[in-house]
Amino acid sequence: MRRPVLALILTTWVLSCGKKDSAASTPTPVPAVIPSSADTAIFAGGCFWCMEGPFERMDGVYAAVSGYTGGHKDRPTYEEVGGGQTGHRESVMIVFDPARVSYEKLLDVFWRQINPTDDGGQFADRGFQYTTAIFYRSEQQKRLAQSSKNALGQSGRFHKPIVTPLLPASTFYPAEEYHQDYYKKNTEHYLAYRRGSGREAFLKETWGDHGAH
Repeated sequence: MRRPVLALILTTWVLSCGKKDSAASTPTPVPAVIPSSADTAIFAGGCFWCMEGPFERMDGVYAAVSGYTGGHKDRPTYEEVGGGQTGHRESVMIVFDPARVSYEKLLDVFWRQINPTDDGGQFADRGFQYTTAIFYRSEQQKRLAQSSKNALGQSGRFHKPIVTPLLPASTFYPAEEYHQDYYKKNTEHYLAYRRGSGREAFLKETWGDHGAH
């Protein structure tokens, strides 16, 4: 049975212990406006900087949180995950209102941010920690994700198999505060990274202007 959303957020919103420039980071607070009727979705799509904005701009999404999940290390830091030794993937947790935006719509936006045929990373970021995944929190999410994945594979848009796995959700560890909303805090560097990594060009070629954000 799915745990209440607010309880899930509060119990997994662990204190971040990573550092930047030798200064301790503080955890980002849970938005106070999130009602108990909210739901969550967890996706891994490579660099989490590039995954927040497309979801946060959606009507019905309360927040998109960068973090780490799927691994064996408790309270991992950015450096540990980036080193590829924790088993975690860089991920985003989407907190949304299911009455205003469906899980199927979130899946559609997810596919349009990634290369789902790449099992070695995403674009310039290589390694397991940057591979894609859908972490389902219920049997319904699993069923909808599998249906969406099947439809994408049958669409003919990609000439290689869709390799993004569907995995049961586990503890989600929010990333250090300086990673949250990076696309807003460091817009120039973020946009340069999107272009330089090859993500922007791939999404525009694959989906047109509607795929890149």
